Amino acid sequence: MSTPKVSKRPEGMPREVFALLCNDSKGVPPVFPTDTGQGYKQMKAKLGMRKVRPWKWMPFTNPARTDGAVFHHWRRVADEGKEYPFAKFNKKVPVPTYTDDEYNQHLQAQGWTREETNHLIDLAKRFDLRFLVMRDRWDKEKFSERSVEDLKERYYSVRTILGKVKGTSSADVKPYGFDADHERRRKEQLKRLYERTQKEIEEEQTLVTEYRRIEARKKERDKKTQDLQKLITAADNQSESRRIEKKLPKKKLQQQLARPRIDSVTVESTGIKFPDMKGSGVSVRSQRMKMPTNVGQKKIKGVEQLLQELGVESNPMPTEEICNHFNELRSDMVLLHELKTAYSTCEFELQTLRHQYEALCPGKVIDIPMTSEGQPGSSTETDGGKLKTNLAEIIDVVGSPGTPTSSHLN
Repeated sequence: MSTPKVSKRPEGMPREVFALLCNDSKGVPPVFPTDTGQGYKQMKAKLGMRKVRPWKWMPFTNPARTDGAVFHHWRRVADEGKEYPFAKFNKKVPVPTYTDDEYNQHLQAQGWTREETNHLIDLAKRFDLRFLVMRDRWDKEKFSERSVEDLKERYYSVRTILGKVKGTSSADVKPYGFDADHERRRKEQLKRLYERTQKEIEEEQTLVTEYRRIEARKKERDKKTQDLQKLITAADNQSESRRIEKKLPKKKLQQQLARPRIDSVTVESTGIKFPDMKGSGVSVRSQRMKMPTNVGQKKIKGVEQLLQELGVESNPMPTEEICNHFNELRSDMVLLHELKTAYSTCEFELQTLRHQYEALCPGKVIDIPMTSEGQPGSSTETDGGKLKTNLAEIIDVVGSPGTPTSSHLN
């Protein structure tokens, strides 16, 4: 039994290239390429035995030229006598024309004579409304000096007036209102901007940087004010809800305690929302006391430390009443933590403003009364006499029984 001959890969040939030469059956590659008629193939040029079209050296004229110049180039004999193919690119801007009567009735303007207007229209025809070139070719010896804005203003006013007088359709001539004064002011501002010194540029950059810094401080201050207002509103809502609960009958109070607290305003304001087990199926009551994931680790550590200082178990017996009261307690602790942070921020800003005032008004001193523990409450002397301030009594904005005092928070 003869075994099929297997071709050997030549030395130096990559394996991928050699694999392209063999078919799927691992046969010997063909000696010369074959065309099966399938797949993609490049079209071959069909060369016939016809005669080549003759070319001829012939003259031609360009319709864009008015001097009648004659040029020569190679061209097919069949195209002899035809128009120059590039004549279609000879586009000219339509420039309005007027008669003596039209000028005397409609086109007279103060500061412009008939000769100056005719010269302007002639330049517009010659240079296709290239006003910079028109100003350069303006006859300064015969006429007075004119700027580019003056030429544009006069030309477009003539064009607009003639369009209205002759009743030209808007498709042929579109009215264009040129504001020369605005253009002069714009160029003057660009000139001033270009002629700035390096010192002026640096000063402007400094002012822009300072302006952005002031805007950032203002936004941060507004955000802190909004956060503080939310905390105060949350505290007021919690106090109001507890006063309402005290006025409710005992049965209704027990029915409300039987289900988890779902006060959306308070939950969203304090930034804590405990899981609500309203779905069907069996659930563990202790899951209601699980801390939500949206509460930061810093707040969670603070709550755990405060519970430890108060001697409260971190995982009490999960009865209905204990679950509700334990969640309310931790919610109050989170609110208390946020109030402390807001108070520290306000105190820092107050000290910053005091230093700024003393820097702006030398010789004047504002003494902020502070206790030994950093709380307002001691008396201080000012330029006008003695000012006694006593804020030792801290009001419990949460209003819940058993709320920790300041000694537990420090």
